[in-house]
Amino acid sequence: MDLRPRNKVKVEGGMASMTDLVFLLLIFFIIMSLMANNQTPIDLPKPEENLPTVQDPVEAMVVITEDNRYVVMPGGDMSNPMDFDEIKEITGAAVAKSQKLKLKVAGHRKASYEAIFNVLALAQANGWDPVLAYDK
Repeated sequence: MDLRPRNKVKVEGGMASMTDLVFLLLIFFIIMSLMANNQTPIDLPKPEENLPTVQDPVEAMVVITEDNRYVVMPGGDMSNPMDFDEIKEITGAAVAKSQKLKLKVAGHRKASYEAIFNVLALAQANGWDPVLAYDK
């Protein structure tokens, strides 16, 4: 008695359908590339416009260390960071000394968001313009 199945399943796939698919994709991308607009308008400054070459540097800066402690620059000591409550008055004095209402905020890559938001909230509460410093 032969109990083997009589219908054999082909394991190899048909290449005709794959060729049709590749052909359709090729047509699609050719049509899309022809329809793409390569003339995107860009608003560039005119050569005769006078642009400022030097920006005002922000002098008051708060640096947030890896362990979520703070150093107020200029004059701060990176080897002796402070807690947030300790820097409030020092930061106000540094901003007043710079005679600008800007505060530069620089944080370590591993500093928590809460530590950075504390400084941003301090700047907002006092009406300072925070400038976030980052490294590429």
